[in-house]
Amino acid sequence: MLTRQRGVVGEPPRIFPRGDQPPGSYGARLAITWIGHSTFLIQSNGVNVLTDPIWSNRASPFQFAGPRRYAPPAIPFETLPRIDVVFISHDHYDHLDARTVARITETFPAAKWAAPLGVGDFLKERSAANVAVSDWWEACDLGSLSAFSTPAQHFSGRYPWNRNATLWCGWMIELGGHRVYFAGDTGLHPEFQEITRRCGPVDAAILPIGAYEPRWFMQPVHMNPEDAVLAYQSLSAGNTHSSKCVFIPSHWGTFRLTDEPLDEPPRRLRAAWTAAKLPESQLRVLQLGETFES
Repeated sequence: MLTRQRGVVGEPPRIFPRGDQPPGSYGARLAITWIGHSTFLIQSNGVNVLTDPIWSNRASPFQFAGPRRYAPPAIPFETLPRIDVVFISHDHYDHLDARTVARITETFPAAKWAAPLGVGDFLKERSAANVAVSDWWEACDLGSLSAFSTPAQHFSGRYPWNRNATLWCGWMIELGGHRVYFAGDTGLHPEFQEITRRCGPVDAAILPIGAYEPRWFMQPVHMNPEDAVLAYQSLSAGNTHSSKCVFIPSHWGTFRLTDEPLDEPPRRLRAAWTAAKLPESQLRVLQLGETFES
């Protein structure tokens, strides 16, 4: 904190005009909408899924201090469709927001929750009634869909006294005959190829690309765009759908958690993608509120 740069914030992504199509009208197709940071609405066959939901103005225990939003949630909470399942990757404030959890449990009391080991109690204390907790490589039966908890290289803790007391993970989510890999928050690690080998082919990989500077400090726990391309290539090496799997970047453009400008990650991602000679059609950098459909 003493040495971090306080320079240009950069421009947040623009809000994509959604038109008249409300969330939830995609039929059997796979639809993935970026709401902001690591919050996505994933839909298929009438099933609606949220990942790491945060609608608060700050990623903090307080609303007067801590990292603030530079871009509003792309979908107002009040316009969400019925939420069936919520996936949590770990307990950091920008991924597990107490206010948002309470809003979801009040508005969608039947929603199921999937979380890594140790996070279930937090959810139950905020009235989540259907909570499944998983270790890495464990399957999670959620009724309308299935999921696997996958390894990640990160850390956890909301307070100084509970650092690494709970687990962190990614999720392989299967709904409507589609598989979506939500990596959560992670540094580059050697298990990406094993994830697709164990969990099956992937149609869309949601990988984090932001919060990476200074590199000497953030490298173990956050991928930069170049690392994310390497992770995608490793996923593809074990993925029989590699010619169809799209890369959707997450964890950027919403909260400035580290030193890089908000708008730098996608620029570096596109340059790394081109340098790796990967198909342009398989990179989908979404604007806020934009939906990928397959």
